[in-house]
Amino acid sequence: MRVVILKNAAAVAQAAAEESIHRIGLADLNTPATPLEKPVVIGLATGGTPLGLYRAWIQAYQSGQISFANTMSFNLDEYVGLPPEDPRSYHAYMNENLFWHIDIPTGRSFIPRTNVSNLEESAADYEWKIEQAGGIDYQILGIGSDGHIGFNEMGSSLASRTRVKTLTKKTRLDNARYFDTLEAVPTMAITMGIGTIMNARSILLLATGAGKAKAIRDTVEGPVTAMVPASILQFHDDVTLMIDEEAAQDLSQREYYLESEANRRRIEQTN
Repeated sequence: MRVVILKNAAAVAQAAAEESIHRIGLADLNTPATPLEKPVVIGLATGGTPLGLYRAWIQAYQSGQISFANTMSFNLDEYVGLPPEDPRSYHAYMNENLFWHIDIPTGRSFIPRTNVSNLEESAADYEWKIEQAGGIDYQILGIGSDGHIGFNEMGSSLASRTRVKTLTKKTRLDNARYFDTLEAVPTMAITMGIGTIMNARSILLLATGAGKAKAIRDTVEGPVTAMVPASILQFHDDVTLMIDEEAAQDLSQREYYLESEANRRRIEQTN
């Protein structure tokens, strides 16, 4: 697990943009020498933390540096009970904050369908679509203040697949700022499972602010447990955490992570 500690949220967004553009190959997609055989599959997150990354992607696209023309995306989750046109839905979030501003082809961006009569069938169909796409190549993650990823709440099976999940009161309180009242926050969501997320070839987790410090400490330095779903990332062989100083404040090995990243940069500069 690579832990990158940066000064603030703006620095996290910039570093995440540079890292992801390189890892996904977005610059190469702009002028490919030959047509690519399959789209690059990106897993996307919502919430406040990824917004800086998405703005940096949009800016890079609008300046002609990158392209999403040969990508496909799958979002982590969606609230049950909100139709896509609802401004509080993750469909609306993604349209307003990314899709409407880039060249991802129509029909290649997927978000769980939750305004359906059979939620379990919709969840299974979403998992099948991910499998048919060849799995996630590069997954963007945020993290809840209690250590959940996607809407995989505390106690979620570490082998779980896309499914319907009941949201905890803590998660609903954290998300209430996007709704008029706590009562208006949906009580369920369809979410990629932890097993689905762990199948991604590469993972980039972003976290900023002191409110995420305990979750980051437990994820990086605590035991792997279903009570901290993100701790399973310790078992992934290609995961990077980009966090700001506030989110890093509870890490006992903070100085070691800083030294490791400095050495990594020195090695890259000499190659």
